[in-house]
Amino acid sequence: MTDLKDFLESKKYKKIKFKILKTQHLVVKAKINGVSGLFILDTGASNTCLGFESIEKFDLKPEKSTTKAASASSADMYTKVAKGNKVQLSTWKTTDFNLVIFDLSHVNQVLSTYGVNSIDGIIGADILLKGKAIIDYTNHYLYLI
Repeated sequence: MTDLKDFLESKKYKKIKFKILKTQHLVVKAKINGVSGLFILDTGASNTCLGFESIEKFDLKPEKSTTKAASASSADMYTKVAKGNKVQLSTWKTTDFNLVIFDLSHVNQVLSTYGVNSIDGIIGADILLKGKAIIDYTNHYLYLI
């Protein structure tokens, strides 16, 4: 019997390694517009998001948004949207991708209290659905097609 990795690779899934932080968050490396960053993999987040402080780093072109963001710790947060971005996780890529921009300082403050490096953003369900994600928690891999 073949294992999960071999089966998914035979179906052309791309393998992306993730780490588990002390806080139990899953973290992946990703590139936005060719620039590398650290992102929490969040199956409960509807959208892929970046913090306001990441606008210049990732060469985002923010536009006004009427959408309000909410999280487990905050609600009705002001957002912007950046359209037409390139997103890459390992060898998996997508283009013309919209990203939500909002204040992620509360997330990084919590990570800091645990002595964990700050993150640039969150990989949300929009990418997970687009890539038909499968998460192998045992071996610490995200698979996207």
